[in-house]
Amino acid sequence: MLFETTMKHHNIASIILAGGKGTRLHPLTLYHSKPAVSYGGRYRLIDIPISNSLNSNIRQILVIGQYLTTEIGHHLSQTYQFDNFFPGRLDLITPEEKPNGERIFFNGTADAIRKNLDKILELPVDFFLILSGDQLYNIDFQKMFNFAKEKDADLTIASLPVSEQDAKRLGLLKINKDSYIVDFFEKPQENEILNNFRLNETLDKECKITKEKPFLGSMGIYIFKRNALKSLLLEDPREDFGKHLIPTQLKKGKAASFVYDGYWEDIGTIKSFYDANLALTTSNLGLKIYDEKNPIYTCAHHLPGANIKTTKITNSIICEGSVIEAKEITHSMIGLRTKIKKGTIIKDSVFLGNSTYTSPEQTKDVLPDVFEIGENCTIEKTIIDEHVKIGNNVKLINKNNLTSFDSENIYVRDSIIIITAGTILPDNFEF
Repeated sequence: MLFETTMKHHNIASIILAGGKGTRLHPLTLYHSKPAVSYGGRYRLIDIPISNSLNSNIRQILVIGQYLTTEIGHHLSQTYQFDNFFPGRLDLITPEEKPNGERIFFNGTADAIRKNLDKILELPVDFFLILSGDQLYNIDFQKMFNFAKEKDADLTIASLPVSEQDAKRLGLLKINKDSYIVDFFEKPQENEILNNFRLNETLDKECKITKEKPFLGSMGIYIFKRNALKSLLLEDPREDFGKHLIPTQLKKGKAASFVYDGYWEDIGTIKSFYDANLALTTSNLGLKIYDEKNPIYTCAHHLPGANIKTTKITNSIICEGSVIEAKEITHSMIGLRTKIKKGTIIKDSVFLGNSTYTSPEQTKDVLPDVFEIGENCTIEKTIIDEHVKIGNNVKLINKNNLTSFDSENIYVRDSIIIITAGTILPDNFEF
């Protein structure tokens, strides 16, 4: 009975799109799906949309995955569990094989939902919240849901004020004084189109528009009425929401924009991932993670507190289970179970941490035996993926000032060094 009344009360479900290969986040996506990449030293990117849904009392969640789904499936099963006292469901949907042997793959955001529409429509709700598996934000979706019902909108798009630079990589909205959308354009590059989407002064106060941020950008977060989503997917067979289906839906009218003015970041590139992690160490402008009322949920690690010797630490986060003997750590994110030996200096770096301290027997042919950073190393502006072993006296300083570089285990993007998962760097190695 408790389960039934709760389900009736929360008349909305979340659909989280987590199937992209994340090519722009390469090489971190060599061994992880994009939503499974570690964030903040102890979370996975997928934890953000799920936690925001749960904190907004949305407990029916479907995650649609496609690429490297084993890791994310394991994480979801270990982290999110419901029962009669905390009712809900969280299902991972992946491509299936038909009886004739044909494998069904998803070719875009809308295509992923269309090909799973039968499963989605099994949920006893009248509204669907569509989210991305690789965005960072703290949003009360109940406010957005109430807004959608108040406007009686078939489609509600979350938007936020953005600069001209950001406007060119987002879908832009034009709205009227009642917050209904009157025009939309995906990733405009021409000045003539951009100028057409600058909001007029009568909307400035309502939308929190400023001189620096004169546009409303789509956040890729949508609330659809059940029947509107179903008819749109069947009417327009194309693959992508932003490029294709949103313009189709807007021609029908009854689309509103919910304006959000908090933190939001789309983890599209190595630089945005790097900056979003380090934002947690120095400012309150990043994701709010120190909030007991709206926690970011993740797997229970059952680890001891970090053991720190005589290290000088400035503007850094050291996660549980770490053993730190380093000389100095500055403006860095140090993930779970990180071991750093004496004399080592770490600056402006992100360590994704480890799922174990040592390599299990069955993986020693592909992983180092011990995951650690050796003695007297210097590591600057570097992202170190999981399960890496670095020898003594290693220097990762980008000595040739490269902006881009590719090799088997070491990459550079936007002058940031990336060491891929499972790498072993020998003593005295320099880059």
